Amino acid sequence: MNNHLSSENQKEMNNHPSSENQKERDYNQSSASTGIENNLDIESYQEMFRRVKKQGEGAFIPFIVAGDPDFETSLEIVRKFTENGADALEIGFAFSDPVADGPTVQEADTRALKTGMTTKSGFEFIKKIREFTSIPIGILVYYNLIYKMGIDEFYKNAAESGVNGILSADLPPEEAEPAVASARKYQIDQIFMVAQTTSNERLQVINKLCSGFLYVVAVMGVTGARSKLKQSTVKLVERVNGHSDLPIAVGFGISKPEHVKEVVDAGSDGAIVASALLNIISDNLQDKELMLARIAEFSKELKNATKRR
Repeated sequence: MNNHLSSENQKEMNNHPSSENQKERDYNQSSASTGIENNLDIESYQEMFRRVKKQGEGAFIPFIVAGDPDFETSLEIVRKFTENGADALEIGFAFSDPVADGPTVQEADTRALKTGMTTKSGFEFIKKIREFTSIPIGILVYYNLIYKMGIDEFYKNAAESGVNGILSADLPPEEAEPAVASARKYQIDQIFMVAQTTSNERLQVINKLCSGFLYVVAVMGVTGARSKLKQSTVKLVERVNGHSDLPIAVGFGISKPEHVKEVVDAGSDGAIVASALLNIISDNLQDKELMLARIAEFSKELKNATKRR
């Protein structure tokens, strides 16, 4: 869920580097040892990024809000993602006040909430996904939902559902230690964002907390599809790569195959696409078959764009 906060706290949160020791610990803890009760050998982020790199590609990571436009259709959309090149999944848990998100994701949250989606049903949604795919699953969630359930309980449920990583869009690293402790306890990757406002010094702080990958924010502002990718995004990718050993995936405003190709060619290990896919959902609410066909076609185009020159 290509997310980006405009508040000062969000800028703070959008940072994340990792030391060599941290990275090794991160990779070890992101192994497929969740408590999910099925026979899937869940792929870790480390394994996934190695796989796509070996194939000469970047990772295509699509985003959807769990339960948008309804539980079953949402699952069908995820299946289309996995059938058409998704290397990992970002699943948003609907929230009533998504301050990091633009109108597209806000509307998706509203649709999901109207169908009765809750945090608990979000975890049930993940379990259903785990019935047909073993690729990494990250959830993008506002910290209020974690705090309300209880930090330990939330991470326990995430592990039992088959979640690989958690990114809390409004949790700054300075306040993240309780969440990071639970993430380590349940072998879940705690993911953080890095923005253009993130200093190299702050990046080093984030590196000590982050695992799985760094979520690099392509643009300033809230989530949403953009027509052009700024040169500053390319420079940010290069800077982060120079100060962190963690894989990076670029999100926020990545809405076209050309954007995906540009960030992968710049050195990103993956691209996260959200609003452009959610727009297909909202534009085709009255025709599910057309919606699914367009999701499949666009996913294939986005994945093809990850192939390196």
